[in-house]
Amino acid sequence: MIAILLCAGFGTRMYPLTKNFAKPLLPVAGRPALDYLMEQILELPRMESIHLVTNARFFDHFVEWWEKWQREIKGRGISLNLYNDGTTDNDNRLGAVVDLAFVLHSIEVTTGALIAAGDNIFRFSLKPLWQKVLENDKNYVVAIPESDPNKLRRTGVIELGSDDRVLKFHEKPENPPSPWVCPALYFLQPSALPLVDEYLGQPNAQDAPGHFISYLVNREQVYAIKVHSKAMDIGTIESYEKANAVLLREPVILPDVE
Repeated sequence: MIAILLCAGFGTRMYPLTKNFAKPLLPVAGRPALDYLMEQILELPRMESIHLVTNARFFDHFVEWWEKWQREIKGRGISLNLYNDGTTDNDNRLGAVVDLAFVLHSIEVTTGALIAAGDNIFRFSLKPLWQKVLENDKNYVVAIPESDPNKLRRTGVIELGSDDRVLKFHEKPENPPSPWVCPALYFLQPSALPLVDEYLGQPNAQDAPGHFISYLVNREQVYAIKVHSKAMDIGTIESYEKANAVLLREPVILPDVE
């Protein structure tokens, strides 16, 4: 199994903090935000390699980060690989789904993948979720309950069937059809990965990773794992400051997984 981390955005909503610095590497409670996810991924059994894609402007920042982690994972049998998508600013960015395709074209994929955005901090263990992935051949996303309609309008929302199959995915819906938030954390089987190129061949393909999931649920079965905890998105200065404050005073909280 592999992990693909999407870290090639330019974080324009967080200027000036991200004008010359990568958003996933901003310090949260004294350490890079991405480090929290890295620690969780390294705990997962049968993880073979981690593939991180970034842009040309911030590539050197990630090289420095990569060198630190190379020392950490030495002897674990897991490779950590960096990819530069060649973009230099928000105007010529490729977008998250094209970056995902960029990585998939760069490696020989014969197994399933954990795919995650690099600007989320998950306040729960990934191990119980990962175990479900290893036990069967289903595609999974994470479903987190949210009662605030304003927050639901600013994120991905999923509709679920009685068996927790994802019926529809809605990216930032004006009228949220359910209380289930779906952060950019996906567990996809090998059969789903070629559909990235198929999706990008559509005339209306959009760059947010949730749009690919919306496409995928109409072609393969995708199920939700319900997690009663939080995913902290550091996509804005306000949410970044909140994440920093929360993690300074509270440890990671482990959830109940249905």
